[in-house]
Amino acid sequence: MARRPAVKQRPNKGGGQLRIIGGQWRSRKLPVADLPGLRPTSDRVRETLFNWLAPYVPGARVLDCFSGTGALSFESLSRGAKEAVMLEAAPEAASILKKNLDTLQAENARVIRTDSLKWLQQPADQPYDLIFLDPPFRQGLLEETCQLLEGNGYINKNTLIYIEVEKELSPLPVPASWSLSKSKTAGQLSYYLLSVEQLEA
Repeated sequence: MARRPAVKQRPNKGGGQLRIIGGQWRSRKLPVADLPGLRPTSDRVRETLFNWLAPYVPGARVLDCFSGTGALSFESLSRGAKEAVMLEAAPEAASILKKNLDTLQAENARVIRTDSLKWLQQPADQPYDLIFLDPPFRQGLLEETCQLLEGNGYINKNTLIYIEVEKELSPLPVPASWSLSKSKTAGQLSYYLLSVEQLEA
């Protein structure tokens, strides 16, 4: 099942490019796949998000479940994340992600071309520190993704989860153990940062 159909009703404003806004690769521009609905998380949203995450990114293990342009993973790696795993179903998008990692000489990241929901059905080798969830809008993917993350060992009490969804999706279909830390709305999207209050034994 394709994970990046033309459902995010926003144009790609970067002219086919992604600009990293902070860290060691600040102002570097990278190509993005020319696919319907595929666009980087905007500079304004990323700036807010990474202000929230500033104390937590250095040394973090990152899982980017619907990587798309890779904006969130590249930004994390630029700011000192230890490693990033980028899941992307679309072959063209995954190929460009790999090329961009090569361009940046980022050996601490890997792209896995896969259906994210199928990949998350396998048990995690260890939990991640930061998890990014920016699924295609209005496809009902968020709830199952969250259940798989929690049920298969991808999160623990120290994990932070970022969610970017259509603004009309309310309340968020997330597990009861996840607690809202920050939230904002920008145009047609809302974005959230959540932490994990407690997990069942």
